[in-house]
Parts: sequence; C-alpha cells; structure tokens
Amino acid sequence: MILSNKVRLKPNKLQETQLWKSTGIARFIYNWTLNRQQENYKNGNKFIKDNELRKELTQLKKSELSWLNEVSNNVTKQAVKDACNSYKSFFKKLSSFPKFKSKKKTKPSFYNDTSKLKVKEFSVLIEKVGWVRTSEQLPMNTKYTNPRISYDGKYWYISVGTEKVEPKIHHTIEIIGIDVGIKSLAVCSNKLSFKNINKTSIVKRTKKRLFRLQRAVSRKYEKNKKGGVFVKTSNTIKLEKKIKLIHRRLKNIRQNYIHQITTKIAKTKPSKIVVEDLNVKGMMKNRHLSKAIAEQCFAEFMRQIEYKCRFYGIEFIKADRYYPSSKRCNRCGNINKNLKLKDRIYKCICGYTEDRDLNASFNLRDYKLA
Repeated sequence: MILSNKVRLKPNKLQETQLWKSTGIARFIYNWTLNRQQENYKNGNKFIKDNELRKELTQLKKSELSWLNEVSNNVTKQAVKDACNSYKSFFKKLSSFPKFKSKKKTKPSFYNDTSKLKVKEFSVLIEKVGWVRTSEQLPMNTKYTNPRISYDGKYWYISVGTEKVEPKIHHTIEIIGIDVGIKSLAVCSNKLSFKNINKTSIVKRTKKRLFRLQRAVSRKYEKNKKGGVFVKTSNTIKLEKKIKLIHRRLKNIRQNYIHQITTKIAKTKPSKIVVEDLNVKGMMKNRHLSKAIAEQCFAEFMRQIEYKCRFYGIEFIKADRYYPSSKRCNRCGNINKNLKLKDRIYKCICGYTEDRDLNASFNLRDYKLA
C-alpha cells in the first residue's frame, strides 16, 4: 500500500527564492490552461488534450514565455496535466467547476519529477533547486510516487508516496459502530468516546487571540479608508501574517487530534468498522451550527479512518445516508420520529434508556448491508 511521507524542508535563501519561482510558475501555467480551455469552449470547439497544450507551451517558451525556463520543465508539464484533470473530474461529476488559482489564497505548491528526485541522509535533491536539507530522514532506496513541494505559511514541506508493507494482524470478531457529531467528535459502540477538541482550553485560547487580531485588522482598514477604497498599510500586512499563522496552528491541532483518535480506533483490531454517512453539505445550511460542523472536520475524519482500515485489513462500511441510527431503538427496533437534536438521552416506549450517541453507535454496529 502507498502511504504519504511529509517532511519539513530547510532551504537556504537562494533555494527558497527558487522554490517561490516554481510555485509561481506552477500557478501561472494552471491558470493559463484553464483560460485556454474556456476560450476554446466559447469558440465551440472540443476539449483540448493536455498533450496538445504541452506542445503549444513548448513553442511559447521559445518566444514570449522564455522566463518559464528558469524552473524545471516538469513543473509546467504537471501544472497543465493538473488543470486538465480538474476539468475531467468536473465532467465526471466528481468535483465542482475548476477555479483559477489565487496568489493570496491558494496554497503554494508544485510537482517534482520522480526520476529526478534523489534522497540521501537528511537531504533531498529537487530539480533546479539543489540539495535541500530535511528535518527528518526520507525513506531511501525505494520507489517514490507523486512528490509535491508545498508551503503552509511558515515552513516548506515535501510530501512523497512510498510503498509500505501492510502488517499482518489477527483481528478480533468485534464490530465497531462509530457515531460522529458535534458534542463528541466520535462515540464508538465499544464505549470509547472522543471529545470535541474545539471545546478544549488550548483551542479556545487560540481562537480568542484570533478574534482580537481580526478585530484589530478591521479597525485598521476602517481607520485608513480613503473614500470608498480600503488602504492596506504595513502594519495591516503584519497582522494578517499573524492571523494566517494562527489559522495554521488551529488546523494542525485538529488534524493531529484526528490522526491520534483514528489510529487508536484502528489499533483495537476489529473485524469491521461501520460509520454513518453524513450529509455535511445539507447540515452546513443550518446557520446556527455551520461553524461548529466545519470545525469538526468530518471529511478528514472519514478519509483517515478509511485508509487506516485499508492498511490494517479492516472491513470499512459506510451506512446508508438515510439509515435512522439516532432515532432507532437498539433493543426493540422502534423508530422515534419525534426525536429532536436537543434530546441527548434516547427514551423508547419499551423502557430502553441510553445516551443518544451511544445508542446510534450500537445501531451502526448492528447495521447490515442489503
């Protein structure tokens, strides 16, 4: 099984300049490809294949876009391929319509060719950048897949896929049902419960600091407003950089927590894990709960638990979206249609009383595919 390794890079000033050039050119070529496809569609022509666009780009490099030769040729090639793949995913209804990459909002990243990637002790060779030091040792003498270099607002990273041998585990006969929610991120049928990390003191303190900085930035924009135009001063830019770093910290705290709990669940070695399939898009329409739902990162939780089940050889099942796991009585099977979100204790007419989330996890554990 191919798993990703993400390691921090430690480039010098010259190398960092070259990394920024590569990310800028990758973004430019991606937007150039989207623009060519849109113009081609308006003229009534068919979709342009990435091979044709690459040939066109090669001719442009010899004339008006000669500055593209300052970075690796594979950076531009892959940017064209990525843009074309985004259109193909849209045509297959797997994603939304592709958007242009923004210099301010899009995460800076670019591709490095696998054949040109070389690794030695605590350093990695990036094409037209040179040997860059790493904080950890990347696997050596192995086949690499899809190397990507990215910047998260503070540090540079390289992520690369490598083949990992799946461990041979003797599974138990236990089946675990997992109910996810806002009060607790995950409640398992084996009585394991994982709290909402956003309610802890460390996240609350960080969010409080974020609110104060955002308010300070807003005041600076209002203070330096000239007519109907907002003026961005040097102090405003400094504060916005601090805000980005706080967002980065909050993201890392949540992602690390999800990694810890999904690993803990997978290492209980059950034979099967059943998770409810939530309609997160529909849930986000509730303006009272949308922020709390977004902060729980349900999609990331599902992604991690799914690939860890595959790695440990555990059968992973997503229950039907309309399966009434919360409203169903685990003892008699009666469905309580009047159950509301504020009702945290499930009470059935048969006399069965249980915590709402725990009852849902029991029903998911007993879920059978048709």
